[in-house]
Amino acid sequence: MSTNFRSANAVTGEVDGSGVRIGLVLGRFNDHITERLLEGAENALAVHGVAEADVTVVWVPGAFEIPLAAKALVVHGHVDAVVCLGAVIRGETSHYDFVAGECARGIQDVQLETGVPVVFGVLTTENLEQALARSAEDDNKGEESVRTALEMVSLLGQLGS
Repeated sequence: MSTNFRSANAVTGEVDGSGVRIGLVLGRFNDHITERLLEGAENALAVHGVAEADVTVVWVPGAFEIPLAAKALVVHGHVDAVVCLGAVIRGETSHYDFVAGECARGIQDVQLETGVPVVFGVLTTENLEQALARSAEDDNKGEESVRTALEMVSLLGQLGS
């Protein structure tokens, strides 16, 4: 059996933001990190051709509230994709486990319920140093999340969803 099988029907998405409407939902809690993620996201939006007029930015109190705002953007037809950005940093209590897990689950639920890409760009780190590293200029999860959203919009468009 060949291990080099290539389907003639392979579908891949493009990272092209022309005409794509993007929502950014940001958690204010740990905003010193979220602001850095926003900068990265804005850079990626510009590089990949998303017009400023096609970007909606929504701030919510924290990561736990992100899924609801993401769903509102999708349900009311404001966007073709949502990028969710925030930072949940482990502390001394179990609060981290509840917030990080429920935020992730909520974001996944929104995209599965609506068929619209909703990208999990919320950092879940053990400490501040890890959060700073993942929101740096040279490795910014905000940038990466925008690219993911644009690729998924393209992919789903090709699949006819």
